[in-house]
Amino acid sequence: MLEDGKIFIGASRNPDDSINKGEYLDLKFGNRHGLVTGATGTGKTVTLQVLAEGFARAGVPVFAADIKGDLSGIAAKGEAKDFLTKRAEQIGFTDYEFEQFPVIFWDLFGEKGHRVRTTIAEMGPLLLARLMDASEPQEGVINIAFKIADKAGLPLLDLKDFTSLLNYMGENATELSSQFGLISKASVGSIQRALLVLEQQGAEHFFGEPALKITDIMRTSNNGYGQISVLAADKLMMNPRLYATFLLWLLSELFEELPEVGDPDKPKLVFFFDEAHLLFNDAPKVLTERVEQVVRLIRSKGVGVYFVTQNPLDVPETVLAQLGNRLQHALRAYSPREQKAVKTAADTFRPNPAFDCATVITNLGTGEALVSTLEAKGAPSIVERTLIRPPSGRVGPVSDVERQQIMDRSPVLGVYDEDVDRESAFEMLAARAKKAADSDAAKRAQEEAPAPQEGSTTSGWTLPGFGGSDDDKAQPRGRSGYQRETVVEAAMKSVARTVATQVGRALVRGILGSLKR
Repeated sequence: MLEDGKIFIGASRNPDDSINKGEYLDLKFGNRHGLVTGATGTGKTVTLQVLAEGFARAGVPVFAADIKGDLSGIAAKGEAKDFLTKRAEQIGFTDYEFEQFPVIFWDLFGEKGHRVRTTIAEMGPLLLARLMDASEPQEGVINIAFKIADKAGLPLLDLKDFTSLLNYMGENATELSSQFGLISKASVGSIQRALLVLEQQGAEHFFGEPALKITDIMRTSNNGYGQISVLAADKLMMNPRLYATFLLWLLSELFEELPEVGDPDKPKLVFFFDEAHLLFNDAPKVLTERVEQVVRLIRSKGVGVYFVTQNPLDVPETVLAQLGNRLQHALRAYSPREQKAVKTAADTFRPNPAFDCATVITNLGTGEALVSTLEAKGAPSIVERTLIRPPSGRVGPVSDVERQQIMDRSPVLGVYDEDVDRESAFEMLAARAKKAADSDAAKRAQEEAPAPQEGSTTSGWTLPGFGGSDDDKAQPRGRSGYQRETVVEAAMKSVARTVATQVGRALVRGILGSLKR
């Protein structure tokens, strides 16, 4: 039942439950995005695994989040179990074989995979504001902070860099407001408190260097299989906003970095966004519009995005319209919202005269789905009631020992496992503060030094401004009305001058605010 250029999804059934035909996802339409929905326990994770295996087998790299830990089993060879072999026999899958797939494990916390990091600068103001749940005035201050950093050449790598920059902005709010717009000290304080909350939630593990390179999630193995990048997200899900923001950042990085390729024979990368509702929950309109724009345009860069969620209503209609390949598992219809979701899901399919979609959706068994994929000239196929094929990898998680063995053989072993803390905004601002302090101390010493007594001798050499030469004697010992700057004021004015003279060095940011390289 396997066909070249296609991913075997399963076999559709006739109304009398006899097998109809094989159902496939054509690789040349794999970058037209997709949607996998269904209630808890209906088989979404196994369906995700089947799709990931199919893409990897075709040489397409895959990135997927592992919410419950079950997806990690894709790295191990499957084992014959009654329910797997029974399903294979049921759908006539005589080519069914077990195999393991090349997997790279990732983890923001570095516990169950290689560390994943990005810098504050690369994330950009829009996503950082979303991560912090910033208000409109706070988002404005965050945008100004990035503007200042970009123009002044202050690298924002981690949380302490951003905190240092906010300290500077708070100390110089009046002066900077005349250049960049109103900077409220109250907003700066609120942002600093939000950063403290992020740090307590573990976000400091995410910001820093070395930052993840997109090429490392777009690898193929020696046997031609696409590498499957599995992000350990069980702990990450304790902070849903960080999870959603990270995946959205990764999507924006792919959008900004990858070249246009049109419609390739197969995708360059397939990106599975599990628990997709977290991306859109309480999201501001501007962010939803940007996500829609990225989903619409990233197709031409060869990237397929597959949203996995419980309810089709979790995804905005504007985004839903971009998803061509759909697999709908069972939905419950107890509440009015659930009944609306069933109707919405049924209405999105190309009707099949053999059955009523809305009725079937509530009666699907575990591992069964309504499937419609793009075919011919990109038109959706007639929806079919389909038994999903069994996966070839293990169903269930790998052990900690197995996970470590896989990590020890990883192609990125040692690349991301150690922190790098190079000079950045924190160190640069500290250095300027020290320089300003030294200058201030020299001025005080010059003003407070006593005039030399007549007939006194010197040691033969002096520091400028400390007396001991005719020129020094001729200079006045003080300035009327002089008010000494504090160390912080001197340092921050130095930064402000740097900002004013380095406008030409401003960095270019993309559609979601991430840096363009």
